[in-house]
Amino acid sequence: MRQLTLNGRGSPGVWTVFMVALAATATAQPPAPLSNADVIDMVKAGLPESTIVNAIRSGPAHFDTSAAALIALHQAGVSSSELDAITSSGQRAAGNGAGAPVPSDGAGPRWRLPSAALLKGGSTQELPLEKAQLAQTKTKPTSMSALASDPVTTQAMQSGIGIATNQIAGQMNYGVGSGVVQGAGAILSTMLSTHKNTVTYVWGVVGPTSATMLHTTLPTFAVNFVQTPGVNPAEYAPQIVKLTPAQNTCRILGATEGKEDARSTPAADWQMYSGFVEERAAVTSRELRPGEYEVTPSSPLLPGEYALVLRPLSRNKKFSGADVARGQGDGQMFQVVFTFSVPIDAT
Repeated sequence: MRQLTLNGRGSPGVWTVFMVALAATATAQPPAPLSNADVIDMVKAGLPESTIVNAIRSGPAHFDTSAAALIALHQAGVSSSELDAITSSGQRAAGNGAGAPVPSDGAGPRWRLPSAALLKGGSTQELPLEKAQLAQTKTKPTSMSALASDPVTTQAMQSGIGIATNQIAGQMNYGVGSGVVQGAGAILSTMLSTHKNTVTYVWGVVGPTSATMLHTTLPTFAVNFVQTPGVNPAEYAPQIVKLTPAQNTCRILGATEGKEDARSTPAADWQMYSGFVEERAAVTSRELRPGEYEVTPSSPLLPGEYALVLRPLSRNKKFSGADVARGQGDGQMFQVVFTFSVPIDAT
């Protein structure tokens, strides 16, 4: 090998520097794409929101933007602006190539998860978005207390075993991420049969009490589900429902009857809400636009467990059982829940 020369003389020092620089260039690796976990780490480290948003927008990224993953990000403290940046990054990667601009009509992100906040004075308190679990039982939905005392229902809620959900995911081609399937809520088939028997589907929230405690009996909430994916916001409105504690393991939201194989049917032919059993609190709603409301109880709430939910305006609206099981389209609306507690000393 010929030695590098400088001004006609051998210069081992220059040669060494050159080789070190060449090796560094050859071994340098591009920065690893940002992930959901990276964003959560930055939030927990207390980095400014603007810094995190800029990092999401400027660097390479590989985000999981399934419904379940976005809910997990939201629950970890990731802000709306950071979530918007994450979903926009996912749209660039999926549809326009990495780094390409996302076409915009000025309306912001194409879709986002529903949100709710308590309005108090000039400030707001955001309510965490939770996922309602779905269990299956043979107990008739005669009352909320009967369902709450059913051990099959409460055990299914507590265990969170996604049996039928995963089976459906393997049978149907919906083009959605596995995260949506995993976050769709648990469906426990307690009595499988070749016959299409009628069973009861029960929605509930795991845990005996809500982490959000209000100190007012007449709260006002701002609810926004304008850009929920696959949903026409004009067909829904927020409601407040009383939750029924069940054996100190979960709280029952509501229930309906359906065929045992309803959850595997893709056709939107299940009129599941016409006979839906739930304990509603009367509310006064102000619609700002389709999918955006301010909601207040019509009378003071008694002490207990409650939830803001999204319900169809028409009792006759039909649903696809497969969408309900997988938590997508209209089916996801029965999973959306914002729980809160009203203590005895609330005023």
